[in-house]
Amino acid sequence: MGRAGTGPGVAAVTVAVAGPLLLLLLLLLARPPPAAAGDSRKNDIRLVSEQFSQSPQKLSFYSWYGSARLFHFRVPPDTVLLRWLLQVSRGGGPTCTNVEITVYFRYGAPPVINPLGTSFPANTSVQPSFLIKMLQSNTSVNVSHPAPGDWFVAAHLPPSSQKIELKGFVPTCAYIFQPDMVVVRVVEVSILEPDVPLPQTLVSHPSYLKIFIPEYTQELQLELLGCASNGSLGCPVRLTVGSATLPSNFQKVLTCTGPTRACRLLLPSPPWDRWLQVTAKSLAGPYVSVAFSAVAALTACRPWIVNFPHLLQSSSNQSCNASSAGLLPPSPGYQDLGRSSRAGGGPFCLMSYQVMREDMDVVSVHFRPLDRVSVRVQSDMPSVMRLHLNTGMDSGGSLTISLWANKSVISNNTSVMVCVNAASPFLSFNSSLNCTTAFFQGYSLSLSTSFRKANLIIPYPESDNWYLSLQLACPQSPEECEKASILVETTLYLVPCLNDCGPYGQCLLLRRHGYLYAGCSCKAGWRGWSCTDNSTAQTVAQQRMATLLLTLSNLMFLAPIALSVYRCLLVEASVYAYTMFFSTFYHACDQPGEAVLCILNYDTLQYCDFLGSGVAIWVTILCMARLKATLKYVLLLLGTLVFAMSLQLDRRGAWNMMGPCLFAFVVMISMWVYRCGHRRHCYPTSWQRWVFYLLPGISMAAVAIAIYTSMMTSDNYYYTHSIWHMLLAGSAAFLLPPRDKHTEPWSCSQKLTCHYQICKNHREELYTVT
Repeated sequence: MGRAGTGPGVAAVTVAVAGPLLLLLLLLLARPPPAAAGDSRKNDIRLVSEQFSQSPQKLSFYSWYGSARLFHFRVPPDTVLLRWLLQVSRGGGPTCTNVEITVYFRYGAPPVINPLGTSFPANTSVQPSFLIKMLQSNTSVNVSHPAPGDWFVAAHLPPSSQKIELKGFVPTCAYIFQPDMVVVRVVEVSILEPDVPLPQTLVSHPSYLKIFIPEYTQELQLELLGCASNGSLGCPVRLTVGSATLPSNFQKVLTCTGPTRACRLLLPSPPWDRWLQVTAKSLAGPYVSVAFSAVAALTACRPWIVNFPHLLQSSSNQSCNASSAGLLPPSPGYQDLGRSSRAGGGPFCLMSYQVMREDMDVVSVHFRPLDRVSVRVQSDMPSVMRLHLNTGMDSGGSLTISLWANKSVISNNTSVMVCVNAASPFLSFNSSLNCTTAFFQGYSLSLSTSFRKANLIIPYPESDNWYLSLQLACPQSPEECEKASILVETTLYLVPCLNDCGPYGQCLLLRRHGYLYAGCSCKAGWRGWSCTDNSTAQTVAQQRMATLLLTLSNLMFLAPIALSVYRCLLVEASVYAYTMFFSTFYHACDQPGEAVLCILNYDTLQYCDFLGSGVAIWVTILCMARLKATLKYVLLLLGTLVFAMSLQLDRRGAWNMMGPCLFAFVVMISMWVYRCGHRRHCYPTSWQRWVFYLLPGISMAAVAIAIYTSMMTSDNYYYTHSIWHMLLAGSAAFLLPPRDKHTEPWSCSQKLTCHYQICKNHREELYTVT
């Protein structure tokens, strides 16, 4: 007798940690991988191996989907074994330690991951991901009988810490990840034709078969006939039907061990328009032959093509009234349009609605039925709509399905059952409502008087033809549904990001070589796949408070501006005013929430803010050095040009700002030491200057540097950075040198007003310090 099983009971995926000898492992991968004694793949001349590789990528700590590194592979047809070799290398010095790396695998689309444990939007269906965790080692992952087509691998480091680290100030550790793919495929595959027995003999190697499943196939039956073994009773054969996919595996396994001579497996709704792999393996001992005949029987489904004749009319006659459009029988030309003619003249089993695909943008598609908005749903057979998502570039978005039924046409005892499946539609509403086809677990929806609307969101749908099946059900009174029909309106879209990631997110288009996919980057504490998780979100009051702190804290620069003008330091006053202005409006534009004001381009404001901060520190230190006027202004101009160049090269580099400032500090110390030696006295000479000005200013600057380099996090940024503004401005006010004793307060502004020429005797380089 026969026994069928599903994929979870089959060990299709194997994870093994390789040894440290990478060269030996690569040599082993250069040929079909041997296993334990009795492995049927050993020394099989029908198998060939191929290896594929991609350029390595530097891994990042996870904060959003863009932090994960994606790899896209394509598995060739007739592959019986897939092996990934995962290699990780570390760079950055001895201070870098091993970290845990998470690697995800998925067939047909990028893996949907959630390392932060955030919530998904309502009505979103997400399957758990298949993943492994690895350290600084090489790991291999094996998949038996993988499905041909697109496979994706994603990897990332643990979730990122909230600490804001300066680039170049702390040692950076680089973790390089590279997956290699090795496939073992069959070059000799027997074709199993419908209703034609195919004799097979098994000894030590399995038999590899495949059968083509045409469109509109309702059932597939596989049967072993005339099975005989010369060493044991019964039929010791195991059939593996279908291909393995991740994260779910729905391979079917038929084990024939009983004394009966017939063993069969029935598969409802097999995948349409593709080859189906079948592997037969002997369960008898070595050198024991098993002979049988494999027979495949296909049950065809006759579709009722709705509004099909409209496609054959001229464009001037294609418009029709959606409310009056009826169900038209197949036209005479129907039998000449593909494999559906195999259905013969039997009863109809489904109503097929033609769907138009309208490409609107990258990863953005609109599906709608031809010449109509709604779909008529009946109880005798399902209404089916096919969504073409098999271009290879459609799996990087989100499939959104919205259904609506008029309340007046739905009675209390009726409901509309809906199934969404890939590869083939669900057609067995009369016997089951689990939306399970031969190799796919579908998504179920329902419409009733209580719930007239139904929504479904599928992030990163598999690259395939998707089918929407609808049928009317009356569980309490079936006779009520015999002549009833309901119009269901459909809204079908493929979008890059759901609702464009909402008001607190940004939809970003990501690219890996030629493959494009989208992800949401959230802000203001919002998290989640579509930035809908508000568990850590900031309130509007908190956003406004953060904006006020970061902008109004720059008003502290009014103090050094006033002192500079008072002491006739007009260049310094101009730099402080420039810094205060652009820092205020940069932080007003940099806010993630609703309290945002941008007077210029964001990048321009950021550049001006960074430039002003660096030049403000530069002019303050040079001003403290008390250089001659000519040398001072030359250094001021050169330093500003160096800052402009370094910020253009790398705006986030710590040493791009600290390097020029350290040079200015060395110049200041050198001038102070020179004056100490020249005067035979400590410089500055006044102890009041040290106690009430220099020490407080140096202390404020030291605290500001400590906060800026080691205390800022994403959570306290609004407070710590505001304190940084105030300390920076306060230290500049304390550290500015006093005015010349021969210069009157506000003298520069008075002379400029009265049109006097500003003159000064520069022959004396040493100024009296009070």
